[in-house]
Amino acid sequence: MTEILNRVDTVLPYESSQSGGAGGKKPFGFRRRGHGLPFGRGLAGVLFAIAALLAGGCGGKKAVPILPVPVTVAKALVHAEPLSLNAIGFVEPIETVSVKAQVGGVIDRVSFSEGQDVQAGQILFQIDPRPFQVSLDAALAQLARDKSQEANAETQAKRYADLVKKDYVTQEQYDSVRTQAEMLRSTVRVDEAAVAQARLNLDYATIKAPISGRTGSLLVKRGNVVKANDATLVVINQINPIRVSFSIPGDQLPQVQKYVARGKLEVHVQASRNGSSSEVKGYLTFLDNTVDSQTGTVTLKAECPNKANSLWPGQFVDTELVLTIEAAVLTVPAGAVVTGQDGTFVFIVGPDKTVRKQAVKINRTLDSIMVIDQGLKAGDTVVTDGQMRLLPGAAVQIKSSLADKGRTP
Repeated sequence: MTEILNRVDTVLPYESSQSGGAGGKKPFGFRRRGHGLPFGRGLAGVLFAIAALLAGGCGGKKAVPILPVPVTVAKALVHAEPLSLNAIGFVEPIETVSVKAQVGGVIDRVSFSEGQDVQAGQILFQIDPRPFQVSLDAALAQLARDKSQEANAETQAKRYADLVKKDYVTQEQYDSVRTQAEMLRSTVRVDEAAVAQARLNLDYATIKAPISGRTGSLLVKRGNVVKANDATLVVINQINPIRVSFSIPGDQLPQVQKYVARGKLEVHVQASRNGSSSEVKGYLTFLDNTVDSQTGTVTLKAECPNKANSLWPGQFVDTELVLTIEAAVLTVPAGAVVTGQDGTFVFIVGPDKTVRKQAVKINRTLDSIMVIDQGLKAGDTVVTDGQMRLLPGAAVQIKSSLADKGRTP
């Protein structure tokens, strides 16, 4: 560089003192050891000299070759893939019951543990039955007494019916006896109802599970006094099967109705986004009859088996409503598609190991693959990693492919 500067230093700027032109001075120029040169010709000469010196200084070095860019690739393949709608769902029990006492008394026994699975008809609580047993005994005694009186009144009525025909008693006497027998007959029916009510109250003293499910927190302990139809004792939720509620945009409703008309639609439910829980499959059972005017969505519900208890009431889950299975769609790994200023595109590797940029139209994304509508054909080799270093026409070196790693799009 010092040598170059020394050579250029022989070309010096000057301003002529000789008169010339309107101002008595010649235009600004350069002189080379006493010879003045016009500005344009002198500047060109300087640039040429610098270029020549640089070329001379670098002429002994070879140009650095451009190496191929290492990339990974995959083939565009045709697969059978589901056409589905995804949404966030909410798990809710199909049945939930708040258990309450139907008669008042002291809780004498609790026959389950909190969080225990119970079956319909299983005993949960026992209210002290002795007051209800006493009431039943009293009702039975009253019934027995009135039945005896009824039997006697029936006998009297039959006797007076014979006597009135022979004029031994008056018609008025007969009517009075007959009326008394009918009154006692009605009294017996009232007593029978009282006995039934007493038996029912005694049965209510034993509180049983109305549905099968899992119990929640125990809200009333042993020894507490409860009133009829007052406080909740425990809540039971049906866990298996269970229901998942989710919403879709209203503009997707016609598409759902189209496929619902063809048969049952499968719903896939994933409780954990990190994949730690298994996927649960159920079926669509409910499609709401209106679109929410505030949110613009329509509510759907699916019923799912839940033997492993992987779904829990109140839980948020990922849901996938499968509308149909498309037999042949073109797919590539999601990593192959790049989004730029001009839209989405991929780099296609040609037979000469150079790439070209190809715009594509994406239909949908399915986990780690994308369904392509336009821009590719089956068998195209696309770059899946290393796109940031690529330009159209660049040479590439294929490191590996997804197929080499045992993965397919």
